[in-house]
Amino acid sequence: MIELYYWPTPNGHKITLFLEEAKLPYVLKGVNIGTGEQFHPDFLKISPNNRMPAIIDRAPLDGKKPISVFESGAILLYLAGKTGKFIARNLRGQVETLEWLMWQMGGLGPMAGQNHHFRNYAPEKIPYAIDRYVNETSRLYGVLNKRLANRAFITGKQYTIADMASYPWIIPQNQEQDMNDFPHLARWHAAIKVRPATTRAYARAREVRPEAPTAMSEAQKKILFGQDKNTVK
Repeated sequence: MIELYYWPTPNGHKITLFLEEAKLPYVLKGVNIGTGEQFHPDFLKISPNNRMPAIIDRAPLDGKKPISVFESGAILLYLAGKTGKFIARNLRGQVETLEWLMWQMGGLGPMAGQNHHFRNYAPEKIPYAIDRYVNETSRLYGVLNKRLANRAFITGKQYTIADMASYPWIIPQNQEQDMNDFPHLARWHAAIKVRPATTRAYARAREVRPEAPTAMSEAQKKILFGQDKNTVK
C-alpha cells in the first residue's frame, strides 16, 4: 500500500496520475499547505524540504521496512521502478524519459510557478518579474510544442512519467498563454485530459479539499511565501 501525502497542486497531481494509471492501491493523506501542515514534525520526517507530495511505500520490492520518498520527480522514478511501467525498458528510452522529466523539474515547474506567484500572489505587481516569467513560460511551452510536433507523447508513442510530470503544469488560463499558439501542445494536453485515469486522479482532490479553492488569505500567503532559514527546524 502506498501512502500519498498530498494537496491538489500540480506536483500533487503528478503522483495521483501515476497511481491511477498503474492501478496501484493507495491512500491519500491530506497535507493542507495553506494551514501549515507541511511543517508538522511527522511530515518532516519523510519530507525534510517541507514540501508535498511525499509517499511511504509500506510494501517495497525488497520486502524490508517501508520506504519514504519526497520530491515529485523522485517519486515518479521510484514508482516507475517499482511497477516497471511508464518508462522505457531500453537504455536510450530511459535516458530520453529522464531528460524530459528533469526538464520539467528544473524548468517548466519552477518557471510556471514563479509566473503564478508574480501574477497572482505577489503583494506588489512588478512588471519586469511578470514579463520575465510569462515570457519564459511561453518559451517552455514552445519547446514542448516543438517536441510534440511529430510525437503522440513526449518520448514517442508511449505515455510516460515525463508526460505525467508536465501535464499538470500546463495551465494556460493561469499563465497568460494562448493554446492557439501551440497546436501540438494543445493536442497532447487534450489527449491526456480525457484519459480515464486523469479524470480519476483529479477527482480525488475533493477527498482532501471538498470545497473549490477560494482567494488566498493574507495568513495563508504568509505561511506559503514567508519562509526563510528560520523555517527549517
